[in-house]
Amino acid sequence: HGPITIGLAGAGQMGTDIVVQVALMNGVRIGAIAASRPTRPMEAIALAGHDAGHGRVAATASEIDRTIEAGGIAVTDDLAALCAAGRIDVIVDATGSPDVGTFLALEAIRNGKHIVMLNVEADITVGRHLAAEAKRAGVVYTGSAGDEPAATLELIAFAQTLSKTMVEMTAIANCTGLVPDVAGMHGPEATIENLAQVLCTEADGGILSAPGRVDYTIGKGVAPGVFCIAKPRHGRAIERMADLKVGPGPCFALVRPFHLTSLETPLSAIRAVMYKRPDMVALDRPVAECGAVAKRDLKPGEILGRIGESEYRGFAMEWREARSAKALPLGLAEKAVVSKPIRLGELLTHENCTADDSLLVTRIRRELDAADIRFAG
Repeated sequence: HGPITIGLAGAGQMGTDIVVQVALMNGVRIGAIAASRPTRPMEAIALAGHDAGHGRVAATASEIDRTIEAGGIAVTDDLAALCAAGRIDVIVDATGSPDVGTFLALEAIRNGKHIVMLNVEADITVGRHLAAEAKRAGVVYTGSAGDEPAATLELIAFAQTLSKTMVEMTAIANCTGLVPDVAGMHGPEATIENLAQVLCTEADGGILSAPGRVDYTIGKGVAPGVFCIAKPRHGRAIERMADLKVGPGPCFALVRPFHLTSLETPLSAIRAVMYKRPDMVALDRPVAECGAVAKRDLKPGEILGRIGESEYRGFAMEWREARSAKALPLGLAEKAVVSKPIRLGELLTHENCTADDSLLVTRIRRELDAADIRFAG
């Protein structure tokens, strides 16, 4: 087979990290990078230590293949060509755009390519649809190793319970069935030392109404790590965990003190190609929703910008609660038009905002919402 060949979409901070990291690895290579302009990919290729001329502009799938066959890295602005190139084994989405990520994933799947989503924003919006399409096509759809949700899932799989913020927690919820305890979550101040005493049930002295919840913390000592809280089901196991200095019990914090984001993404690509195994994939039913609340007063007629700008922020909710409130999914907020006045802190909904139906992600999400009526009872 030769080295596993990655087609990378996006050459920002995360994409550049991936290019540099892959250059240090054996058995895997970057075959092509897609971006709106060639400048950033070329800079990433140079930063990774490749010689001048190693990156070559390619306009079509066949040109991408020829560049890879010659040992170079193709640079293109055509996502469809990236996905159609025969020499590419797996696509990595590092764009951060819900709409671009949706198009990219569907193109990859249509072309028989595995897809690694370093794009949680797209995954929480239409991930179930994309995962189902990938399954039908016999390819792997997966979240990225090293990103907070996938890193936390490793701990959940080990202990069967949970960590960290609105988008990430929604992704974790939709992959595990764990739910936000309250809309927006608690977000208490906590340290590694007292995590297990804070994020446990009220019956065990904590703040959660029941087990099986997702939440995050503020304060020193936890970030950039991820964690889950586990309560052994037998007194002897609790005693042994205490003996091993994991904590006083009866609940214990299992902490991974780091997550390496894009530096671990190549591992997801390798596992998808070699083992046909996803690191993270949404369940086939909705569990949580990441809606949005206004960061400031919004006026009718305003067109909302991208996630992370000045108009709105994520707000994690249990799915049924979000559906009842007609919450606008965070992934549909970009380019939505405000239709009624929205006060600072108010929830963005389908009644005070109109999503952009020209976007692929909006159309697919409407199909999901219509199909999800069977879960609403």
